[in-house]
Amino acid sequence: MKFWHPRYWLIWLGISVLWLVIKLPLRVQASIAKRLGGLLFRLLSKRRQVSCINLKLAFPELDQATINHLNRQHFNSLIMGFFEAAMSWWASDSRLSQLYTFEGEQYLIDALSQNRGIILLSAHFTSLELGGRLLNDHLEKVPLHFVYRPHQNDLLEAIVANNRTKRYGKVIPKRDIRNMVRTLKQKHPLWYAQDQSYQGKSSVEVSFFDVQTDTNSATSWLAKISGALVVPFYTIRNKDNTGFILRALPPLENFPCGDDIADTQRINDLIETQVREFPEQYLWTHKRFKTATSDYYSKQHAEDIYCP
Repeated sequence: MKFWHPRYWLIWLGISVLWLVIKLPLRVQASIAKRLGGLLFRLLSKRRQVSCINLKLAFPELDQATINHLNRQHFNSLIMGFFEAAMSWWASDSRLSQLYTFEGEQYLIDALSQNRGIILLSAHFTSLELGGRLLNDHLEKVPLHFVYRPHQNDLLEAIVANNRTKRYGKVIPKRDIRNMVRTLKQKHPLWYAQDQSYQGKSSVEVSFFDVQTDTNSATSWLAKISGALVVPFYTIRNKDNTGFILRALPPLENFPCGDDIADTQRINDLIETQVREFPEQYLWTHKRFKTATSDYYSKQHAEDIYCP
């Protein structure tokens, strides 16, 4: 009963609105997202600046007008990501089955046939939540496990975790390494993304869009200790907002190679290739470009990177 406390009423209102919006066609959702994205772009000045700094670091060849346009598109994509998350929880199987294509499906089928654990190596694109549901539905009887970051808000965590477990399969908090290893040794596919800024024991400094940044190298360790295959997997929204692409790439050969830095650089390069194709859909509001000695988001550095 604690979730009926008045402090949760705004969240319940937002959830109710999401439930209604996902009944609409994708093109109508995209139109709403464009308007709400514009509002979010104006209101969230700090996140707008983080996104702008990231885009200027990643695409130094673009002029300011193009960066601003891409930044606005990203905020539209963020709103669409909320709608897509709600679709992953509540949309019917029959509706979702008509909304995606699967590129490279045979790579995943072949990997599953080897009777080994599989690390579905992904990245933080704004459609990733829906991608979990689509992949789970597509593979039907193959039990999928997903690594996720728990929400700090108790109500959101209860709603999200419950729906993920119901719609996807088992969910594993990102700090529960032992459970991840157990999943892989039990030969289950594990969705995992290591592409956010990370300063911990497994952090290495490698290039991402030609910028040196701290990156989690745990994929190498997970693959080594579990003997799992690593299959790159991404979920992307069609540019015309008519549906989605599930994209699997060939399993990584000679991985891990024994050099965590080389392995992690290889992963960053793979992600960068996908981001360059769909730049507005990557999570640019995250402070990705940080190291122990350099912070582009500090006041000193931010003043050197003009972002209106």
